[in-house]
Amino acid sequence: MNWLEPEPFLRGTAWRDGDRPVRADPADLGRLPWDVAERAALPIGVRVEFRAAPGTAAVELRYRAAVPGAGDALRELRHAFALWHGGRCLAEVFAEPAEESVVRLRLPPAGGEFTVHLPEAQAPVVRALRAVDGSLSPAPRRPRWLVHGDSITEGWWSTRPAHSWPAAAGRTLGLDPVNLGYAGGARGELPLAEHLARLPGELITLAFGTNCWASVPCSAPLLYETTRAFVGLVRRGHPAVPLLLLSPVLRPAAEHTGNALGATLAELRGAMEEAVRDLVADGDGRLALLPGGGLLTAADLADGLHPNDRGHARIAAAVAGALRPWLRT
Repeated sequence: MNWLEPEPFLRGTAWRDGDRPVRADPADLGRLPWDVAERAALPIGVRVEFRAAPGTAAVELRYRAAVPGAGDALRELRHAFALWHGGRCLAEVFAEPAEESVVRLRLPPAGGEFTVHLPEAQAPVVRALRAVDGSLSPAPRRPRWLVHGDSITEGWWSTRPAHSWPAAAGRTLGLDPVNLGYAGGARGELPLAEHLARLPGELITLAFGTNCWASVPCSAPLLYETTRAFVGLVRRGHPAVPLLLLSPVLRPAAEHTGNALGATLAELRGAMEEAVRDLVADGDGRLALLPGGGLLTAADLADGLHPNDRGHARIAAAVAGALRPWLRT
């Protein structure tokens, strides 16, 4: 059983820093806020996708991960490697973060195409993979979908990485989602727009704005101009790529409460949506808007801000519906 190089099998990758998949350009971290640069080091959304020949018994992944210290709050969080076939999770194998370890996932005897969703805490890196009693080959490449957003896009409060809305929508549409969600960030940072402009992709979705209410407060006019500037910078690298903007989803405590500059989330959402409509009127025929305010109810939120699994599924269905017409053209 020969070990195979992981690179041809990895999906959801953006940049590399040595052998680590990272989610911001490592040559341009100095212009990013520290919290965004820190979150970009986590391999959110990175997956292993392969074809197994009939009769292949299992796949083994050799990986390394940061080992949490005695006082680390995540020390008890076990690593879950989830094996998916199509839209169904076949099995999960739990392991421990280790400087070097191997995990084995048994495969159905019929073979086929499979995805392994990797754990995200402790920044695991797949070093190699191999078949047990059979053979593996990389799965076919699918259209790359760049998804920029905040902790909601990153997948917070989904119970597994595979249940985040970018992962779920990607499965539905047959895309390769590249998760560029940054918890606490995505406040319209223009260097990130330039990162997106340099990153190859066939579809783009922008889903930021809720952290512009309190984390770094914006007024409605400021967010209007920021949205136009962000889209304009992305367009420098992707002048004709279909681009969908999802405005902020429901956040009950912020909807009608003014921030430090007096803006409610409803007003900020309206400013972003107005910016998109104006850009379309100015001639951007490959830009579309998905209003986020009505997508969720309070019952779809785990903590008043982040969606639960049902909320992530509802966002995924709405985004997939909005993107599907672009895939027919």
